[in-house]
This record gives sequence, C-alpha cells and structure tokens, in this order.
Amino acid sequence: MGLRIPIVYNCSGYESLEVIQLLEGVVDIYMPDAKFMDERYSKRFSNAMDYPEVVKKVLREMHRQVGDLTTDSNGIAEKGLLIRHLVMPGGVASSEAVFRFIAEEISVHSYINIMDQYRPEYRAREFPEISRRITRKEYLEAIQVAKRFHLYRGF
Repeated sequence: MGLRIPIVYNCSGYESLEVIQLLEGVVDIYMPDAKFMDERYSKRFSNAMDYPEVVKKVLREMHRQVGDLTTDSNGIAEKGLLIRHLVMPGGVASSEAVFRFIAEEISVHSYINIMDQYRPEYRAREFPEISRRITRKEYLEAIQVAKRFHLYRGF
C-alpha cells in the first residue's frame, strides 16, 4: 500500500541523447517539447541549428523506452511519452512537420499537447515573425493538421 507516483522528466526536447539513454528505467513519463522542424527557425529563434535533428533522435529514444502514454482508470498518466508542441505565429513552429514526424516515426497513438499560449516575451519583439500572439484560427488549423496525420490523443 505504499505511495507510487511516476517520475516525470519535463524537458525542452533539446537534450543530450546520452543523458536520455542513461535515464532508461528511471523515468516513467517523458514530457518533452517539440518546437521546430525547420533549421532556419530553430537557428533564428533558439540559436540551435541542430534542434530538429536532436529532437528527432531524443523523441525516438524516449518512445523506445516508455512507449505511448498510458493512463489509469481515472485518466491519470502512468507511463509513456507526452509531447508538447507550442503553436507559434505564422507557422514558424513547423507544426505540420512536427505532426508528420510524430505520426510517421513515433506513433499515431502519441499523446500531444498542442499549446496555444505563445506570448512574445524577452527578445521576441526583435523578430516580426514572432512579435504577436497566435490567432484562434492558427491554433485550430494546427489541430486540423494533427488530425490529418491521424493523430487523435491530447490537443
């Protein structure tokens, strides 16, 4: 009757593959971001030209370790991968490419939190492409794109 709570690893997705491999058997739920799939945007906004390459490897490894997200009878997460994707103005988050990758190379059963809370903070005002909040239309379009790739969990 002891306390049993899952270990959750909340991260940016831009992780060292070696560190993720070392966490095998320790982490129950991985909760990474999947921000960009276009090197131009990852370089421009995050100074990480290799972000798409890194996040793909990391997501594959996380999924290999814990699989698709499972929940108990109350809908509480127990184990698996929960991917977060922040919709950004003007499509700079490469939502379509993110969802295509998840559907084709991870699993159509992936749980995806498609987030609409982007706010232009810090130096965002220096970049016209991301100097505004997203519109409701942009958010709803991202959900439709995810569904087009047969993704259905989360949102």
